[in-house]
Amino acid sequence: MDERFAFLAEWYDPSAALLRRYQLLYYPKDGSVEMFDMKNQRTFLRRTKFDEIHPEDLFVGNRVNIFSRQLNLVGYGDQYTANKLGSKKERYFFLKATGETELVFPNLHDFLLQITKKDTLKDQAADFYTEHQSKSFFNNLVQFVSSGPVIAMELMGDEAVSTWRKVLGPTDSGVAQKDAANSLRGQFGTDGTKNAGHGSDSLASAARELEFFFPSTTGHGPSNTAMYSDCTCCIIKPHAISEVLTGKILESIIENGFEISALQMFNMDRVNAEEFLEVYKGVIAEYTNMVDELCSGPCMALEIHATDAPRTFREFCGPADPEIARHLRPTTLRALYGKNKVQNVVHCTDLPEDGILEVSSSKSHSNVMQELHSHVLYSVSFCSH
Repeated sequence: MDERFAFLAEWYDPSAALLRRYQLLYYPKDGSVEMFDMKNQRTFLRRTKFDEIHPEDLFVGNRVNIFSRQLNLVGYGDQYTANKLGSKKERYFFLKATGETELVFPNLHDFLLQITKKDTLKDQAADFYTEHQSKSFFNNLVQFVSSGPVIAMELMGDEAVSTWRKVLGPTDSGVAQKDAANSLRGQFGTDGTKNAGHGSDSLASAARELEFFFPSTTGHGPSNTAMYSDCTCCIIKPHAISEVLTGKILESIIENGFEISALQMFNMDRVNAEEFLEVYKGVIAEYTNMVDELCSGPCMALEIHATDAPRTFREFCGPADPEIARHLRPTTLRALYGKNKVQNVVHCTDLPEDGILEVSSSKSHSNVMQELHSHVLYSVSFCSH
């Protein structure tokens, strides 16, 4: 028999307002999938080749999109799958300042680590580092971390703690520059405090620090930095995230003088995607495909802060069709990274009056998703301490 991996999966059916449970089977030999309806005890999807799912997508807590159904993987379907795919998976916490963003994302991809959650905080540095309160470096550490925006991430991967600590390098940047020059601290750190990033030193620390930033009880986490004024909304589309373009896009935005005042990563279900893009329904022929793209995987929503932000940022994104953008405005985001009118890297607000509305909407959709589904793959935002 062909090797297969089995998962317990849940899908929220908006029409019936029911949470449906399936057994999802994946066959790595030919990339095919099969689904079994657990309640009705019958085959829901016969074995079908499906190229859009990959072995690295398969772990408990992830969400996969199969023929427009977003399935939450809530458990392993048999012991073989648990032993084969789940034994080395670890959650890890990483905190960094907003500089050098472009370098971090490729590093994650190179080491087969996925960002499972991301967030930013306000005025929480002292609470976060309370265990170091008696140490001589405590005040300097809190002052540094509070001096500007930081990004908090939950990473997941095989042996994530040991893997990412090697990427980070020694705590003291001076030591890192000598002993691990290619590490993040070796390249970007300056001393023991300004050392490019904080990383959990053990699984126990990771669990505690992740609970601080991404509490299991919704509504009690740190507040984000959204301003809801003089802003516009940008959503980095799932295809761009899967193609590891996130860092390049963020760096391009910052380098062109825009301020990313808030950021959050999340998965959007089809109902919310249709509502968010409703203004294009019946207007743009690609509407259905745009909805499919937006709910096909994790998105990253940004609040862009600038003078006349909706107009200036829309110009920076370029024409919706990347081919036209490459001819008319070759330095725009869509010209540089877009593939077609659906996979055109980013959604941006079209009308000035919709800027604040879309920022608020994307934030509220993320909260709704976290309440409906306990296994959100990405949750990202900026926080200024």
